[in-house]
Amino acid sequence: MQEKLKYLNSSQVAGFLARVRREKPLIHHITNYVTANDCANITLHTGGLPVMAHAFDEVEEMVEAARALVLNIGTLQPDQVAAMIKAGKKANRLGIPVLLDPVGAGATKLRTESARKILSEVKVSVVKGNYAEIAILAGTEAEIRGVDAAGTVEDIDRIAREFAAARDVTVVVTGVTDIVTDGRTGYKISNGHELMGTITGTGCMAGSVIGCFLALQDSPVHEAAAALVCYGIAGEIAAGRADVYGPASFRTAFFDSLYNLQEKQISRMAKFAAY
Repeated sequence: MQEKLKYLNSSQVAGFLARVRREKPLIHHITNYVTANDCANITLHTGGLPVMAHAFDEVEEMVEAARALVLNIGTLQPDQVAAMIKAGKKANRLGIPVLLDPVGAGATKLRTESARKILSEVKVSVVKGNYAEIAILAGTEAEIRGVDAAGTVEDIDRIAREFAAARDVTVVVTGVTDIVTDGRTGYKISNGHELMGTITGTGCMAGSVIGCFLALQDSPVHEAAAALVCYGIAGEIAAGRADVYGPASFRTAFFDSLYNLQEKQISRMAKFAAY
């Protein structure tokens, strides 16, 4: 049994990535159709194996073969929520970690209530969203435009910590600076590049990468932070390539950069701190 980490360092981040690549965990997604292909690819490029299985009658069986479950409500249907809850409860019985990405929570009543229903019926290991989605689920006012955040939320650190402690969950808030907290341990991560915001699905793909790291079952707060460090560094490397001229070329370079990410790059470029 591996000793649990107190705080991450860059060597341990690289160690997590190496374990994912070595163990190749199967990551079961019930996700949105807009970004499903990219989520499957980013899972492969991280080192995991993706499966996208949504049918109510097969989700329990698929969960049995998986090592993490990623739930994403981006293109929501009521029957999909039922499948997510069914899969999530099975994952709970098997001790398989579950990630919830409450895309657009706060934009519509269906999205907000669906995210809350999943949280109330499934023991979720990680809730990942932008600051507005997290604030809405935590009961704080925030502005949503479509499925994206608009405006700002004050004191998101406190909101995330209190939400994490109240729900006994690791909360990931994505933004210019990512926040990861379980209510006790927390990390702020500054890796990433503005070009990541010019392609659809970078938020969804981040959930898939975190899912790969959660499959290691060390500690969700450390695994989520390590995943976002690697993800952000890949974005920075991609943006700096000479053959990147805009969003389309960046997208290809981003996939390649994560696939080829090395320990020495993580050691040199990691920008995160515990708080």
